Amino acid sequence: MCLGVPARVMSVSGTFATVEVGGARREISVMLLEEIREGDWVILHAGFAISKLSPEEAQRTLQYLREISDVNEIH
Repeated sequence: MCLGVPARVMSVSGTFATVEVGGARREISVMLLEEIREGDWVILHAGFAISKLSPEEAQRTLQYLREISDVNEIH
């Protein structure tokens, strides 16, 4: 199973962007998407931004991931 996670774009330089995921920053490729700007939210998978999403979708997805993590810590 593959998992893509929401990441917030902090800066863009050509086909690369610096994103923040869970407080950590990393450089990723944005070559698969058009018109990525600072402040956008993307789905990050294997070092590539594979789609854009709204801030609301990003927050909802992050909340779901936190809930899953909390459940796994209990068991």
